Formats: sequence, C-alpha cells, structure tokens
Amino acid sequence: MAIRTDVVRLYRQVHTWTGILTGLILFVCFYAGALTMFKEPLERWITPPAAVTPATLDRAEELVAATRALRPEVRDFTLAVEPALNGEAPLRLTWTEERFDPAPWAATLAPDGSVAVEQLNPSGIGLLVDFLHRTVGIPGDLDIGTTVTGIASALYVVALVSGVIILLPSLVKDFLILRVTRNVKRLWLDAHNVLGLISLPFHIVIALSAVVFGLHDHIYDTLDRVVYGGQMRAVAAASSPFRTVSKDMSPAGMLPPKEFLARVHSLAPGFQPVSLEYHDAGTGAATVRVWGHDPRYLVRREGFVLMGAVDGRIIDTEYMPGHQNGWSATVSAFFALHFGSFGGGIVRWSYFLLGLAGAALFYTGNLLWIESRRRSERQAKGRPVVGPVEQSRATRLLAAGTVGVCLGCVAGLSLTIAAGKWLSGLVDDLHAWHWGVYYATFLGACAWAFLRGASRAGVELLWASAAATVAIPATSLLGLVMPGLWLSDGLIGVDLVALAGALAFAAMARSAERRALGGPRDSVWAAAGERPKSEMGMQPLAHPAE
Repeated sequence: MAIRTDVVRLYRQVHTWTGILTGLILFVCFYAGALTMFKEPLERWITPPAAVTPATLDRAEELVAATRALRPEVRDFTLAVEPALNGEAPLRLTWTEERFDPAPWAATLAPDGSVAVEQLNPSGIGLLVDFLHRTVGIPGDLDIGTTVTGIASALYVVALVSGVIILLPSLVKDFLILRVTRNVKRLWLDAHNVLGLISLPFHIVIALSAVVFGLHDHIYDTLDRVVYGGQMRAVAAASSPFRTVSKDMSPAGMLPPKEFLARVHSLAPGFQPVSLEYHDAGTGAATVRVWGHDPRYLVRREGFVLMGAVDGRIIDTEYMPGHQNGWSATVSAFFALHFGSFGGGIVRWSYFLLGLAGAALFYTGNLLWIESRRRSERQAKGRPVVGPVEQSRATRLLAAGTVGVCLGCVAGLSLTIAAGKWLSGLVDDLHAWHWGVYYATFLGACAWAFLRGASRAGVELLWASAAATVAIPATSLLGLVMPGLWLSDGLIGVDLVALAGALAFAAMARSAERRALGGPRDSVWAAAGERPKSEMGMQPLAHPAE
C-alpha cells in the first residue's frame, strides 16, 4: 500500500511521542493486569490451608439465622455458595462494617450448630495487583490514578492508529518477520511490530475500554451537563429496578437460600451460582442478588439476578446472562472483553499471555527510541553517519527510567508474592505488608537505576527480578520440609509459571551482559566506565546496531 513519505514520517513522530509519554505507565498496567487474571489462585497460594469440615447448602438457612441472631445489626452480607457446592470450603457469611474495609468479618457454622465469627486477614495481593492495574500505583485518591491511566489509554489509542499507518507500506513484505541478526535495533523493531500486529484486536479493545473506565466520571459529568441538563441522576433513578422494591423496614421472614438457587435454575439452567448478596435482610424490603456466571455469554466478571428475599419474585434481570436487553448486553460485552471474563480457562490464559506481550510491547518501544537516538545525535551534531557519539542526558535518563520502572514493577510484585507466604501468620496486617514490600522494591529499583546507570542497573535488576521470581517456587519447595511454610494443594501452576518467568529473566540478564560487553561503546547499554573510542584518539568503527 503506497502512502506518501511525509505522511508516514508525521505518523511515525506521533507514534513515537505518544509511546514515550505512556510506555512506562502502560507497562505497569499491562503487567499487573496479566496477574489479575489469576489473582484468586495467588490469594489461595499465600493463604495457609484451614482445617475445616465443609458444610452443605442444607445448613445455609441455619447459618443465616444463627448469624443474624448473634449480630442483628448486620443486614447486608454475602453467602458464598460456590465453594460449598464444590465441597472445597465451609459455608461462610461475610460482611464489612466500614466501606472499602480490606478486612471483612466472617461467620461459619460448627458441626454443633454454634457460630464462629472472626475478622479475616486477607493477603491483599489481589487488591494490590488490581490497584496497580487501574492506577499504575499512584498512591492516594483512587480517582487521580484512574484519570491518569484513562489519559494514557487515550494516547495509547492514538499510538495504535499511528503505528498501523506506519506499517501499512511494508505490511505484506515484513508481516510477522523476526530478523535475528547483529543489528539489535532491527531485531527490537521486528519484535515490536510482531507483538503489535498479532495482538492488535486485543489492544484496540483494551485501549478503548480503558479510556471509558479511566475517564467515566468525567464522561458522565459532561453528559449530565450537555445531554441531561443536570438531571441524569433523576433519570437513572426513575429507570432503576430498585424503584419497585418495597420500602417496608418492618421485620419479615426470608426464603431459604436453596429456594433462591432453585428459582434461578428454573430461570436459567446454565447459570452457575457463586454467591447470594443480601441487602436489608430480615425486613420487608430485603433483596437478594444471586451472583454467578454463564460461560455462554459475555458479562462483566459475573452477572446477577435481583430477587425479593421475602417472596422470591424476580425484580430485575438486566445483568443476568442471556436475559439482558440489547443495550445492557452490549455494555456487558464491552466489560467482558476487557476483563476476559468469558470462555473459561482458555481465554484467561490467552489474556494472561497477551497482557505480558503488551508489557513487552511498551518495553521494546522505549528500547527502539533509545537505540535510535545515536543516529539522531550524530545528525544533530553534523557527525558522520557512523562512529561513536556522546549520548544526551535525556536519553540516559529515559534508559535508566525504563529499567527502573519496568524491572522495579516486576521484582516488586514477585517479591511481595513470595513474601506473603513467609509473613502469613507472623504479621497482623499482611495486606499492608504486601504494599510496603512492593513499593520499597519498586522505589529502590528506580533509585538504583538512576544511581548506577542503565547499563549496569539493567543487568543487575534483571538478575534481581529472576531471583525474586524464583523465590516463589522455592518457597513452595521449602514448604515440604520447613515448619511454618506449606505446599499449596492444586496450585502447582503458580509455581511453574513463576519458574518459567525466572528463567526468562535470567536469560534476559545474560543477553544484557553480552550486549554491555560486546555492543557499541557509545550505546547507553554499553558497560559503564569505558569511553567511546573516538574520544581516545582511535579510528571510529562502524556500529552494526545501526
């Protein structure tokens, strides 16, 4: 396809600068996003096994009644039914006493009918990776972080469009070509293009949906003023299914949990219940959301049907898979395509790999810009096309920042996952320790990269990432012989993936070492402490990486 050279040049500049501005932000979002696909197994890997006797759903009504008798002030709670249905865990009611409380309360039923109430101490690794994915780790107000990722995602859309336009003239000739030669820049360019083309549909969906997720408050505020004249909340309330819910707060009995499940099964036989979420329990206004999933439909993580807890009537199916109207189904599909909450394990693994590939895409994009700066510096200073050149301060800072941010994120997440099993039971707030370990490692890696320079820190932090990642399966192995640790049943996949990641980081560290010693002397990736040969009065040499 023929496109004018000046047009390609313009879009190349747009692609370069949008990528540079957002690359490090999107690396963290994509790497953490890949881990969110398996945050539940990670939580279970860190959580010590509990010696409990699973209870069946036949005792669910007894648990609800006993808990409400013990804690009558608790009217909003969730009954987890999926573990009980699978025989994996006892029936458990959970609730929070403060909004966004990371340590919920739980009630379980003993064989003698007594109720045990305790405050849970979740590991928090799932909350951490989700927070990093949504806010790139910016502490403080959640809205600030999501706005930053929303803006970065908007620039990400521009980078995708401009990148496709750049590739169109050579798309047929260079499609999926990976040239492994001494020309390092060409290798990184081919890898960048291959990753981008293979996963282009995935990136388009993620980019567009992330713009909506990150900037939805601003979008809604604009719609409220421009379209609804400040009445959007009133319009939404008028169409809400809760407008038909009784306001009677007098005491009233509720149907047994098994009755709700039976009615949902009649409504949608393929629906797989996960939990029952009660609101205003024990009153005439009580409602139940039966949450679950149906692999045949695209939904936002899980769908639900809203029912009356007193009479069991169906109040709303707007979020019920297979029972949605056209608009709701479209919105749910949009969410599902972002979260990968469809298609079972195949889609989950595909999104995990695509997330890692996306992180590699942004990393290689920065490497390409850094490698191209040597030629630009020569042209700017009127030097020959070949021969050493002094790298600019901006280039060296970007190289150090790329190494520090990307490898700091990798090492921080690996280390805090491994530390979770060591700290479990020894600290009061494991959730806070997860965050502390991650941020200490991340900030330390960034400081180390700027202190040591990109070449030395790149090798050292790759080895540190490999060591932190291999600590995950090593901790599991020690659980076989060391008191206080344990080998998590059925979660060998966590250890195998971590081992594969550690080997990959070790291979990258070896490659970076060879590049530092054998590559061009004027590259920011060259071994530190050696001056370019032109500065020592020697004849300039051609650089194959050009």
